[in-house]
Amino acid sequence: MLILDLQREDIKYGLISEERFKKFEEKRKQIEDEIQRLRDTIIKPSNKVNEFLVKCETTPIDTGIKLSELLKRTELTYKNLSEIDEKRPYNLQKDIIKEVEIELKYEGYIKMQEQQVIRFKKLEEKSLKEEIDYEKIKGLSLEARQKLNRHKPTSVGQASRISGVSPADISVLLIYLEQNKRREKV
Repeated sequence: MLILDLQREDIKYGLISEERFKKFEEKRKQIEDEIQRLRDTIIKPSNKVNEFLVKCETTPIDTGIKLSELLKRTELTYKNLSEIDEKRPYNLQKDIIKEVEIELKYEGYIKMQEQQVIRFKKLEEKSLKEEIDYEKIKGLSLEARQKLNRHKPTSVGQASRISGVSPADISVLLIYLEQNKRREKV
C-alpha cells in the first residue's frame, strides 16, 4: 500500500499514540476492503453500462469486466463509476477513495518500480574486484572502460551509476562476471 506502514513498535516507542494507530489500522482496512471489493465485482455488459462508457469516452464492453480494471482506464474515476457500481459503500471518506483510486490506477507502475528496486539490489550484491582491468573487457565502450578504471566501483550497482556507463556496458560487465565465475569453478 502507498500509505505509510506503521507498526506496533511505533506505539511502544512513543512515536504514535494507540488511538492514532487504531485510526490508521481502520483506514488501512477500509482501503484494502474496497480494493478487494472492486477486484471481486464484475460488471456485465448491458445497454446502461455501455451507454455510460460511451458517455465517458471509453470503449464499451462485450464481456464481463472487473470494476478494478475499469478504474484503470484514464477516462474513468472512482466517482463516476458510481453510476454502474450498485454495491458501492457511500460512507467512505474522500482520502480513502483517493487512496483506492491511486492504488488501482497506478498498480502496474508501482509493481514495475518494485521489480526495478529488486533488480537494483541484486546489482548492488554483485561485487567487482579492485584488480579488474576494464581495458581488457571486450564489448565495453571506450568511455565505460576509462571511467570504470578511474573509479574502480566495488559493485555492479555502483558501476551502473557512473555517468557514461550505459546499460549495454552493464550487460557486458555481467556477462564478463558470469564467465569468470564459470572459469573459477573449472
